[in-house]
Amino acid sequence: MRRKPRRSPRRGPGLITVAAIVGPLALIASGTAAVAAPPHDNNAGGNQPPSHSQAPNGAPAVESHVKSVIKVNGRQFRDLNDNGKLDRYEDWRLSDQQRAADLLSRMTLEEKAGLMQIASLRDNAPELIEDRGLHHLIIRDNPTATELATRANGLQEIAEGTRLGIPLVFTSNPRNHVNPDLEFGISEAAGQFSSWPGTLGLAATNDIDLIRDFADIAQDEWRASGIQKTYGYQIETATEPRWRRINGTFGESPDLNAAIAEQLVLGFQGDELSNESVAQTIKHFPGDGAVLRGLDPHNEPGKWAIYPTPGSLETYQLPPFQAAIDAGASSVMSYYNVPSNALSAEQLDIADWYAPGQQFEEVAAAYNKAIVTDLLRTRMGFTGYVNSDSGILTNRAFGVENLTLPERFAKAVKAGTSLFSDNNDPAGLIAAVQTGLLTESELHPSVQLLLEEIFALGLFEDPYVDPALAQQIADDPASQARADEAHHKSIVLLRNDQQQLPLADADVATTKLFVEVVTGRDAEEQTAALKKLIAEEDPTVQVVNTLEEATDALVWVRPNVYEYPDNSTVEIQLGELTGVDVARVQQIEAAVPTILAINLGNPWVLNEIEPGAAAVIGTFNVKAEALLDVIRGRFNPTGELPVSIPASQAAVEQNASDVPGYAETFDYTYTNAAGDDYSFGFGLSYGN
Repeated sequence: MRRKPRRSPRRGPGLITVAAIVGPLALIASGTAAVAAPPHDNNAGGNQPPSHSQAPNGAPAVESHVKSVIKVNGRQFRDLNDNGKLDRYEDWRLSDQQRAADLLSRMTLEEKAGLMQIASLRDNAPELIEDRGLHHLIIRDNPTATELATRANGLQEIAEGTRLGIPLVFTSNPRNHVNPDLEFGISEAAGQFSSWPGTLGLAATNDIDLIRDFADIAQDEWRASGIQKTYGYQIETATEPRWRRINGTFGESPDLNAAIAEQLVLGFQGDELSNESVAQTIKHFPGDGAVLRGLDPHNEPGKWAIYPTPGSLETYQLPPFQAAIDAGASSVMSYYNVPSNALSAEQLDIADWYAPGQQFEEVAAAYNKAIVTDLLRTRMGFTGYVNSDSGILTNRAFGVENLTLPERFAKAVKAGTSLFSDNNDPAGLIAAVQTGLLTESELHPSVQLLLEEIFALGLFEDPYVDPALAQQIADDPASQARADEAHHKSIVLLRNDQQQLPLADADVATTKLFVEVVTGRDAEEQTAALKKLIAEEDPTVQVVNTLEEATDALVWVRPNVYEYPDNSTVEIQLGELTGVDVARVQQIEAAVPTILAINLGNPWVLNEIEPGAAAVIGTFNVKAEALLDVIRGRFNPTGELPVSIPASQAAVEQNASDVPGYAETFDYTYTNAAGDDYSFGFGLSYGN
């Protein structure tokens, strides 16, 4: 049973860093509100005024803005094909499978092919819906909940007006996390819904109930705003410390990832899909963490997935996906990667090898039948659909570069891919059928699965949302209060051997605190924002402007990964390339006892700045208020490292990319002056 949080209006406190916000797309206003209208009889036809029915016993609410609502035996149904009678796909009394099969039988080749594309939402959305038959759209901008809902309603009206009235499914990358670096295709939005720590921070709480509450709350916010599907979460195990997408994962433990994956699916979807659900697209199967030297699989040099340790795929990469599948995940996104034979030890049973002497077919997962059908479906029991990652038909068609566009579509469909991400033109898929590369019937399993999801989400009965209610839910203070608890619980105390923390009231009276944010971008602005927040939230703390005046210091180091232009590797050693002035940090530490906070978006090589600090704290994209509360002792830290910190650059270069830091076969982990290893699960509290 879904647990529903209590709701009341709220506005949460601001963040230290205001991320650049993508300019919202022009709203497509519906201009039509749902108003009561008398039901139409069974042979009514043509466009009618917007109508909305309250659900009688056991019946779903029915709302229509463009097509008629017809009445049969006292029940109301939407006449989505506008033929004046109740067809099987319009009859909510039938199963999702029966309705999908009936609708599939009515669709043209063009409509089937259009349904199998999902494109970024831009100003040309009406054309994509009406002329190209698209019904899946990705939201990549950052509007308010009211604006999201209003725009969604307007576009749903356009979809309702199409020949068969198939509603839209809106999807998005994560929107609920503090993120100072919004990035296309990863996390494009933040701050409009309840604001939680980064996903590594959620893992650092080690609080499964809290993570479940996050999923429940986010589900309510998303669905109320007209978003019914999420491109997330990254449940893959982070086994290569240089991989730049670690900050979107839940860390390096397959067991913790599996426990979190289960709760994310159950929280966003419920026990089964319904008109309250947000369908999960877990990613990136079978696990993007085992990458060559941390290189980005978005780019050709980083395309290789490597498994140098025998059995690592089974042991470390697959468990989170199995947990999500067992919980009922609606869809799975495949990784870009090509599994490397030359760089991999034995992972599969010989019977499952691609060919004699060749363990893997060296093509990207969306084209790889052994991955998305044999492994995912046959072996792991997945019954949903496979959603490709963006661009696999064009600049990321790794391993199939010699194929034409229709040939790429055909190979992917035959492999088991059903939905093609960030592709707005179904012409290539239509051509694949028309030229005999595919039969039209080979599209049917994919179309059936996609339709079943839309039916299960209740969108064929009521795709519309209330913009005012959406904003009320987004502004709920109870939701932000629970999120703030997660911020506090995510902070990890790594070292306090000099008893520098907490700064109690008696200490503050004699403390003159120098504050600096060390980062490669906007450091002065972030420092000023942190100083201002301390002054407003805790005016008893005397913040000074120069190091010479100070008795103590707070330095918040916020690095960023650096990818070498020659694609040789990725830098995670703290220094100029990662945006950290090491000499400056050392200067501050040498001058006064320093509280060193490090934002651990990756497991940085921090051996040049850690030893000189009086106390060390790990953060994971948290609000500055939470950090201040921990420093001042208003919250006793309980967080635990979700990743192991490497001892040195040499340890990074020696690591096995497919094995978590805690499982490395050499002395991988950094050890501090107190003798503590910064390995997975480590964390102190005040008093120990």
